[in-house]
Amino acid sequence: MKLHLVIFALFTSLMANAQQAKVVRIITSYDTTAVAELYNRVAIGLQLIYSDSSTAQTTGLLHGDYRWNKINISTSNGSIQNGVLHFNRQQLEKEHHRITFTVTLPDNTPIQTSLTLPHVIGIRFNHYADSIKRDIRYYLNVEGKFSSGKIFPLDTSVLRFGTSTGKIIGQDLLLDKADTSKTVTVEAWYKHNPNMYLRSVIPVKQAPDDDSKIINDTRDLYKKRGKH
Repeated sequence: MKLHLVIFALFTSLMANAQQAKVVRIITSYDTTAVAELYNRVAIGLQLIYSDSSTAQTTGLLHGDYRWNKINISTSNGSIQNGVLHFNRQQLEKEHHRITFTVTLPDNTPIQTSLTLPHVIGIRFNHYADSIKRDIRYYLNVEGKFSSGKIFPLDTSVLRFGTSTGKIIGQDLLLDKADTSKTVTVEAWYKHNPNMYLRSVIPVKQAPDDDSKIINDTRDLYKKRGKH
């Protein structure tokens, strides 16, 4: 009888301790394969750390069993729907690329956690051609180096361009057919941080194109072969 009482007391004590375990810290992570560098939507996951050192993970990204519908979560930037964060990139830049979350779990006081998303740390030109042809659009290819170590092309949603001659059409540079410039100086600024600035001097092709090898008629192809 006494043994049963001891076992019951130990069991009751263990149950009480288990019930008293509370979340003391939350670690937030994001899907590194979702290209958060460019897109304003990314899956996130929460790891809950309890006072007894046990842990739990949310469903979805972390493949845990803690369902998102059990969590009341608010964010300093954007919104969260079933573990997917939708954020505003311009606001993200202003807040030093960090988003703060306030998480309220059943029977727990609110706990704050934060997440730093990848951001541009440098930009560079990567020209597709070494010279500009007049009257033909020249694409101004700019790449961004991100804090994640990845490199992606950037577009006019985050870039602003300038040119010493010709005109900018979207992300293309177009020189007039009568333009006599030998070089063109192009500039690029990162809109969210104008201190990120590029300048490149691109030669303008002076010699006319060699049209002798252009095939206008398939019969010409056989004629040229016959001359060898």
